[in-house]
Amino acid sequence: MMDTVMELQDVWKIYRMGEFDVPALQGIDLAIEASEFVAITGPSGCGKSTMLNMIGCMDVPTRGKVLLEDRNISEFSGNELARIRGKKIGFVFQTFNLYPTLTTIANIQLPMRIHEFPESDIEEASKKLLAIVGLTERGSHFPSQLSGGQQQRIAIARALATGPSILLADEPTGNLDTKAGSEIMDVFKRLNSEGLTIVMITHDMKIAEYAGRVVKMLDGRIVGKT
Repeated sequence: MMDTVMELQDVWKIYRMGEFDVPALQGIDLAIEASEFVAITGPSGCGKSTMLNMIGCMDVPTRGKVLLEDRNISEFSGNELARIRGKKIGFVFQTFNLYPTLTTIANIQLPMRIHEFPESDIEEASKKLLAIVGLTERGSHFPSQLSGGQQQRIAIARALATGPSILLADEPTGNLDTKAGSEIMDVFKRLNSEGLTIVMITHDMKIAEYAGRVVKMLDGRIVGKT
């Protein structure tokens, strides 16, 4: 039996807009198992971003529970949530978010330095991560010297630096051409085949098809799972 990494139990997120309550999520039930690759898809405004905030421990539900490795994040303080995000969840964004004044290897090392990993571990791990994303020869380059696809590979390596339980990718191919996007998805498929749990937010059904499971959202609800 597989272990559940993340579970949403009857999750509601309701925003107050003047005199009105606006539900962004309405009774979401979703379990993500270890080593799964799940794509969450749907049109703009369907609740994907709010779902990302829940899975990424960036927000807590109005009602219901969000469990990360059986721990209810709603019970944690802001500082505890920040620590969880830093160590348990790796983030890959559409816009790469690399520091332009740092070399690629320094970008990868940054999360480990923030969390005070031993220096010897940082050096060894960052070199391994460069190799994993196929950019061993680019460690001394700056982001501006890399293509968009290469920058996203570095962003993936950085997201893996602290050994997270889950990798969360938000429209990871949104700023890339078709060829570079396919290459990034091949990286995700390989990492998933090696046991990494991945949750990807996308509006592109062709990209969603790379995942092992597709969860379709509409109007704050899950309307289909394949």
